[in-house]
Amino acid sequence: MTKVYSVAVVGATGAVGEQIILQLEQSDLPIATIKFLSSPRSAGSTHSFKNEDVIVEEATPESFTDVDIAIFSAGGSISEKLAPEAVKRGAIVIDNTSHFRMAEDVPLVVPEVNEEALRTHNGIIANPNCSTIQMVAALEPIRKKHGLKRVIVSTYQAVSGAGNLANQELFDQTRAVLDNKPVEANILPASGDKKHYQIAFNAIPQIDVFGEDDYTYEEHKMINETKKIMSDATLKVAATCVRLPISRGHSESVYFEIDNDNVSAADIKEILSAAPGIVLEDDPATQTYPQALNCVDKRETFVGRVRRDLDEPKGFHMWVVSDNLLKGAAWNSVQIAERLVALNII
Repeated sequence: MTKVYSVAVVGATGAVGEQIILQLEQSDLPIATIKFLSSPRSAGSTHSFKNEDVIVEEATPESFTDVDIAIFSAGGSISEKLAPEAVKRGAIVIDNTSHFRMAEDVPLVVPEVNEEALRTHNGIIANPNCSTIQMVAALEPIRKKHGLKRVIVSTYQAVSGAGNLANQELFDQTRAVLDNKPVEANILPASGDKKHYQIAFNAIPQIDVFGEDDYTYEEHKMINETKKIMSDATLKVAATCVRLPISRGHSESVYFEIDNDNVSAADIKEILSAAPGIVLEDDPATQTYPQALNCVDKRETFVGRVRRDLDEPKGFHMWVVSDNLLKGAAWNSVQIAERLVALNII
């Protein structure tokens, strides 16, 4: 008899939570019961799951009694408070926030890259940063065959990565500009920072707040998470993270250097075309390359513009695009849950 599981989604009414629910509906995960949990403000509302209405409950420690898998996407403070409570009651937590990502005893997992790390969990599994996920998914098949010694990435990130309110602000600002009305900015580049800037018709080279070294926390996430996921503390990684007035879909320009000699761009493309979760879209003759607009609602990571660097024979460039709410968050989380079952870890 097939084992079935009780699943809870924490932050069910948020942008990522709603996508998690959609991915669970489409998943092969054998779900017996499901709970939608949220803040007291959203509790009492209803959300559909497989054509049935489910009442959203307030998330409390007792909510996780008899829950097998709890997927968190409600902010770091909620994960800090309630994830240990869920584990205490027997659940495996898949956490979408940054709170546990760099903890030594918490695996940071992209299934196409390091699913075996799931076997080392102590109750909590961290979902990496959205921009990190798509980059390492594209780099890992290359690293496996030719090694990897340096990565320099510039991101072009969608506003939905900052939440529903930021996305709404993009829409409101765009209308205001087109109507020649005053523009209000209250959220970006970081809601907790001193200044806020217009994102409509703009590019903001800041995501999250700055650290003492003048890198933002988002940039540090990409640097540190990449090294952890690839189990290589010596890997050289640099990042510049930029917010663009795009609603959904992160894009990245990735420069990387490999270890092996005499590798062509065609060799890299061949590796990518066979890699799990990767779709190669690369034909300059027909202007074929990944675009943020085309990746929305798709689980895959799209790669194109693969070319060798003109000065460094072991250096290559590529363009990487993915839906930040799916592979960058919701789908990667549900995928982790599926792999827990497939690998008989739960």
